[in-house]
Amino acid sequence: MTNYCHGYGFDSRNFLSSAIATWYGAPEGAGSTGGACGLGDAVDNPPYNSLITAGGSSLFQSGNGCGACYQVKCTGHAACSGQPVTVTITDSCPGCDGAVHFDLSGRAFGFMAKPGEADALRTAGKISVEYQRVPCEYHANIILKIDPGSNSYYLAFEIENVNGDGDIGYVELRAAGWSGWVPMQRTWGVTWHIQLPDGAQGPYSVRLTTVETKETVVAADAIPAAWSPARSYYTGVNFQ
Repeated sequence: MTNYCHGYGFDSRNFLSSAIATWYGAPEGAGSTGGACGLGDAVDNPPYNSLITAGGSSLFQSGNGCGACYQVKCTGHAACSGQPVTVTITDSCPGCDGAVHFDLSGRAFGFMAKPGEADALRTAGKISVEYQRVPCEYHANIILKIDPGSNSYYLAFEIENVNGDGDIGYVELRAAGWSGWVPMQRTWGVTWHIQLPDGAQGPYSVRLTTVETKETVVAADAIPAAWSPARSYYTGVNFQ
């Protein structure tokens, strides 16, 4: 039986797409500190837990693919368990163009191995894998992390812990007293920004729309009137 979740034909028994997988960084590490998606050290902590990957151009999609989740498994090496690991796109892999290519963290690569054989699998360096796009399931609310350079005329923030599609393609802001929504611009990866008009005040509400299925969620008054740069704010909402 196939379960259709968030627009994906998801079947845990049937991986139909082939790709190449490599790994980078420390053997048990995250590979990078947030990479081109701009998540910083969040990738080391829940809900990502270093189970992340850089992607070639077809996966990274010039930043639009940031936050998307995939199940990846290997079967062509003696150390492969045949069980998938779920990873999040958090970085680009400029040298991975061509075939679909996952440059996994060392930890994620090892998760595809049989018990006790993670090092043996990592020794292979480059392997063939099968993959499928799956909904992200973080069991946490979306977090808005305010950029340290933000001020009363410029607001930027990172968007973390996005369930469902995982990727965000459109972000809008509404300040206290505004009658409508104003679009924000992607700075890079999961970071979005806006030039604030003179007199704009919080609390600010944020409306997020995903890339793949165009689902929308509203985080009402998510950024308080007394917001501060470099602070993180829990929105209390997420995609289902």
